Amino acid sequence: MSEGLAGTPGAVGGTPWIGRPLKVTLCLTARCPLDCRACYADCGARPAADELDTATWLRLLDTLAADGVINVFVEGGEPLARGDAETILAHAAARMFTTLRTHAVTIDDATAARLKGCGIGRVYVDLMGAAAATHDAMVGTPGSLAAALAGIAALRRHAVPVSVLVILCRPNAGELPELARLAAGAGADELGVLRLYPLGRARRAWSALALSLDEQMAALGALAADPPAGLRLMQSWHPDDANCCWQNAAIDPWGHAIGCPYLRDYVDYGDLRTTPWLETWNHPLYRRLRAGAVDGHCPDCASSQLSSGGCRATAYAFHGRWDAPDPFCVTMNKGIDLRVLPDRPL
Repeated sequence: MSEGLAGTPGAVGGTPWIGRPLKVTLCLTARCPLDCRACYADCGARPAADELDTATWLRLLDTLAADGVINVFVEGGEPLARGDAETILAHAAARMFTTLRTHAVTIDDATAARLKGCGIGRVYVDLMGAAAATHDAMVGTPGSLAAALAGIAALRRHAVPVSVLVILCRPNAGELPELARLAAGAGADELGVLRLYPLGRARRAWSALALSLDEQMAALGALAADPPAGLRLMQSWHPDDANCCWQNAAIDPWGHAIGCPYLRDYVDYGDLRTTPWLETWNHPLYRRLRAGAVDGHCPDCASSQLSSGGCRATAYAFHGRWDAPDPFCVTMNKGIDLRVLPDRPL
């Protein structure tokens, strides 16, 4: 396909909107000093030695930039657990707008100054609860909330913009308003509430962590009722449930193209150590998902997000079909109990 916009997303037999990706997520590593109950990367499950080395990541970044990528989002695991993380971040930031997702527990003033100096545009910090007892239990490491807040403080002292992220689940559902106040007080200008995805350890702990859709919407409603001044709220439930596949690209720690970090357990579009980047972008399943043909959609979400059907990862996890509607949208849920995850082979 030629570069630029093409086709009609959502139409049966339609073609993807864009001929090449503009933004990419690098899942840089599956290493992490924490032991999170909801870890999507299942950190520690594979040897760190199997991950891409520095030279390969730098080569891939050069390829991405040459192929028109303008935005790189770096996550893990914990990206800063790699000794070469700052080298890779600086290489990316010199070529593309680069952001970082981290637990922030190892960020001090010196690290924050280096991140600012290399051009990191924004840092996203995961907080799993407003109370230390909640957060520390969720990440399996005492003292982690205090360390993360110290990391945020260091970033803000060096004028690095900070967003706080939280994965909404049963242990923290009642703490969202307090977490919003904590984030604002720490100097963050955005709070992103993320859904629980059926990946890695979160999949194995689903029955203990998952909420019904009614419980999720109630928690979001409580948050939206009285947000702190100056704090943006971001969420991906109705009416903002987007089908992001049309624009998403991602690479896992071992160099495989996975389309989206939330598809990491479900797809493999090719090994980028041996397959050209744009060849994986045109994998038949990838093209199908990017075309956006979905069996049913929410008109409210389609209107606000300019895509239809919602998240493909949760749609597939609950329905076993790539063209199924996303059950995390109140319009498309159709009575599905999100606390009960179907036992499907990965």
